[in-house]
Amino acid sequence: MDARGAPPGGGPPPVPWPAGPEEALALNHTGSFDWDLDRGVVHMDPSALALFGVAPEEFDGDPSILTARVPAAEAARLDLLVAQALKGGRSSYGAYFRMNAQHGTQRWTHTQGAILRTPDGRPYRIVGILRDATEELSQSTERLTLDAERSLHTDVVDATTAGLAHARTVREVLDALGTSRGLDQLGVISVVVGLVQEGRMQLYGEGELSGMLPMSRRRLDEPLPLPEAVRTLTPRYIASREEFARRYPPLWSWAKELGWSAAAFLPLIAQGEALGAIGLVYRDKYSFTSEERTLLTALTSSIAQSLERARLFEQEHELAEGLQRAMLPHSLPSIPGVHAEVRYRAAQQGRDIGGDWYDVIPLPGGRVAAVVGDVQGHDTDAAAVMGQLRIVLRAYAAEGHSAPTVMARASSFLHDLDSDRFATCLYVEADPSTGWLRIVRAGHPLPLLRRSDGRCRPFPVMGALPLGLSTQFGQPKYPVTTMELEHGETLVLFTDGLVEQPGGDVEQGIEDLAEAVRTGPSEIAKLADRLCEVPEAWNGTDDLALVLLHREVSAPTRPARRLHQHVAPRDPESLATVRHMVHAAALSWGAGDRADDLSLVTDELVTNALLHSGGGAVVTVHPLSGAQRRVRVEVTDRSSTVPQVMHPGASSISGRGLLLVDHLADVWGVEARGTGKAIWCEFVADGR
Repeated sequence: MDARGAPPGGGPPPVPWPAGPEEALALNHTGSFDWDLDRGVVHMDPSALALFGVAPEEFDGDPSILTARVPAAEAARLDLLVAQALKGGRSSYGAYFRMNAQHGTQRWTHTQGAILRTPDGRPYRIVGILRDATEELSQSTERLTLDAERSLHTDVVDATTAGLAHARTVREVLDALGTSRGLDQLGVISVVVGLVQEGRMQLYGEGELSGMLPMSRRRLDEPLPLPEAVRTLTPRYIASREEFARRYPPLWSWAKELGWSAAAFLPLIAQGEALGAIGLVYRDKYSFTSEERTLLTALTSSIAQSLERARLFEQEHELAEGLQRAMLPHSLPSIPGVHAEVRYRAAQQGRDIGGDWYDVIPLPGGRVAAVVGDVQGHDTDAAAVMGQLRIVLRAYAAEGHSAPTVMARASSFLHDLDSDRFATCLYVEADPSTGWLRIVRAGHPLPLLRRSDGRCRPFPVMGALPLGLSTQFGQPKYPVTTMELEHGETLVLFTDGLVEQPGGDVEQGIEDLAEAVRTGPSEIAKLADRLCEVPEAWNGTDDLALVLLHREVSAPTRPARRLHQHVAPRDPESLATVRHMVHAAALSWGAGDRADDLSLVTDELVTNALLHSGGGAVVTVHPLSGAQRRVRVEVTDRSSTVPQVMHPGASSISGRGLLLVDHLADVWGVEARGTGKAIWCEFVADGR
């Protein structure tokens, strides 16, 4: 070789003698880098880029181009190692890691970096080297040790992560830590978790600790390892019993009895907040290697994220369930002769609020409406639609509209909300005295009917499109199914959360529900509780609403049918017919001397309706059963104006109609009835 370093007889390009740093590094497959932490850019020399398989013209200083060539697990480990070195005040670091090479193979690489800091200790640059270490580690004990440790650590991470994956609540996260095999592989014999709640720490123990430690709320300023980890946000590693006895005398008695040899106490940090701390107790362990500390830090980060997710789940689920319950009725009207029971249960999975609802609505004339419905979707929009729909449906029903009209108007309202939601609904209008039901179904499951002898089956009800869709497709008419609920029978109205589960057969769910009704308690309240227990084995993913209508055996019966008469405008013969009808009916129902008062009051009410409503009127008269028998008269017209009792002067020739009603009737009132109103009055039938 000559003085210029050229090989005799030709060969590779000449290398200067003595070789410079760049030539020496390149010949040994070693490159250098300079990482500007403030700007987030990296300078790599050609040799370093060659290790990553990146051409110089392809690299613009973006570190993500390089990390894409490193397996995700290795990249995460390196990020954590560098972060610990930067935060720990160290001046350098070093590590071996795998890198993806061509044709799907992997090569070992070693990196070493010097950390440059400002006078106040802030890191601003890392200058380092990268070298190919595949041959170095190919058969070395170090590689075998690294592989074994990495395999163990991978198993630990996989086992712990798998145990936490399906944990939704804080309790489930803690249970998963106790049952997963991940920590066991590290030699952990017991786990204790302290969660910060309202300025104090609540302890939860698993394994041998569960029966030993006082699991009570502890102050955060106590000189104990878990509160210390929370206060300082720094792990505490104790590798000897003597150190434990010296640092934490109050816990030494428990540690001594359990035979501890080492313990690690690490803060659980998520979103920059200390949720608490975790303590891991070992037996026959006397040191914590750098790799083990790195692994535990990574594990506790995963546990903290799971706890944060679980805590948010519980908060959101509690808020959603509370909001849902706040939008449901809080009391039921008293229904003589009919026992109504309602139940609502929020979904057991998921945090979203549902759209199921129920209602029991008092109607004019002593009737009552029972409703169950389900708005499509499980989110706050579905809940908002549910709340509005329940209110307007109740309003339409209370106005006295017929069952088909109530449903048609509710469908139109939902369509006009400018929402893509639809709702299924089952509406039952019941007359407690006669037991007759008028049922309208909008895409909802059929109700169940339990006979007085216990037999139970779905009751066939004609149906139509769900609310919202019927208006959209121009089919707003809802057919009515009429049935008589006999004494001792029960009608079961429910939403699909009671019979449906993901991947399950709805028909089988309905059969199971019918069997539960058939074999359930005869007492209606206990039956409702029993039916709501059915989905427990399914881990119900949907909320449910349930309404039971039971006609009591002792329910009063109406002694006669209602009598109706329409009075047309300018038809004095109809007015006379009404007076005779009311007088005769009142006498037959035992009104005695009150029959004349009934006839007179009816005449006044009908006359006022004809004069002030601009249309005809409908007169209804019927008896009422109860402790005191009464006769009731209702006069319905198309005017929504509420009349007022007046006190005219002595010379006035009008305005005394309601004054007369108020004087003669035992009780009277005015009710809204759809497009008009009804004035009603009741008279005690004394039988004279």
